Amino acid sequence: MGLVSFLKSRLVSPELNEHIDSIRKPIGTLGYDPWGYNNDTVKYGFSLVKPIYEKYFRTEAQGVDHIPAEGPVLIVGNHSGQLPIDGILVGYALASRKKNPRIPRAMIERFFPTVPWLGNLLNEVGAVLGDPVNCARMLANNEAVIVFPEGVRGSGKLYRDRYKLQRFGHGFMHLAMKYKAAVVPVGVVGCEETIPAIANIKPLAKALGVPYAPVALPVVLPAKVHLNFGPPMYFEGKDLTESEMNKRVEQVKTEINRLIDKGLNERKRLF
Repeated sequence: MGLVSFLKSRLVSPELNEHIDSIRKPIGTLGYDPWGYNNDTVKYGFSLVKPIYEKYFRTEAQGVDHIPAEGPVLIVGNHSGQLPIDGILVGYALASRKKNPRIPRAMIERFFPTVPWLGNLLNEVGAVLGDPVNCARMLANNEAVIVFPEGVRGSGKLYRDRYKLQRFGHGFMHLAMKYKAAVVPVGVVGCEETIPAIANIKPLAKALGVPYAPVALPVVLPAKVHLNFGPPMYFEGKDLTESEMNKRVEQVKTEINRLIDKGLNERKRLF
């Protein structure tokens, strides 16, 4: 038995193998799609994330069935926690749901593909470079896409600013309208406490070429995570003024804030 076959037999259960194979993806004869997605890599990743999702963060996901079973979808949430743990947990929640599971694509920061090996690995589990062109191609391909419009403003925020939404970019709204994509808001509670940062050393971040250099404990704390997905929102029309576009973005932010508050009210303890 080769190494790959051995790992597969140890990590991937027959049920998981069948589950992932049942989620149709337009992959080629070599097992990859044009953006590098690979079914086998997803199976390994899925099996490794499962205990993290269920045991370490004890994630509770409500409303994940709000995400449409097909067609273009933008899953829009609050970003937090220094590392993209929130995106991983949101993706697992959708991919593991019993009825009509989907493997979403995630828009990642430009920094990650510059790390040796990491860029290719992220591509193989469904992530793509987070720019409007890639997102547009995903939606045109009827994919579900995870986006965090706060970007690094959200993921790198300090602990004192936890659960305060930062400025949203408008790109996701333009794309939602153009591709008639459902916008499914999600409030993420718990990831702010996984790697709480008290400061950001900007000169060091600039010297290292990274988005931020947080002053934080070098561990990921096992905070309990709540994911609350809201009903899909649809936005029609074109050639809107900047003011009209702002109002639509604020509608989404308001719903995400509501879902964050819901998660905070549901939370009994941090860990």
